[in-house]
Amino acid sequence: MDKNNTSTLPMMALKDIPQPKPDARQIVALVKSGGRVSGYKLSDGQIVDKAHGVQLAKQGEIRGVGVSARNGNEYLKSLPDQTEDNNLGNLPSVSE
Repeated sequence: MDKNNTSTLPMMALKDIPQPKPDARQIVALVKSGGRVSGYKLSDGQIVDKAHGVQLAKQGEIRGVGVSARNGNEYLKSLPDQTEDNNLGNLPSVSE
């Protein structure tokens, strides 16, 4: 199998890959409620719910993420970049 094909598969699973603005923030923690992601904590300290996080990402306000969807619900997913430290699933969790 071609290495280029395997590296593009995760990107193909994304519905939208927004272009971040130069001053875009990063997600530094996941907000969880009942063990499920309900929002995101941003690098400026702001906490946003999932829907607002998706909206901000689409506007280029959050870097390093793409938009995916499952059962009609949109959510953010890390862009593959050869390092696992910044994957959303590896970030710390905070409660609401």
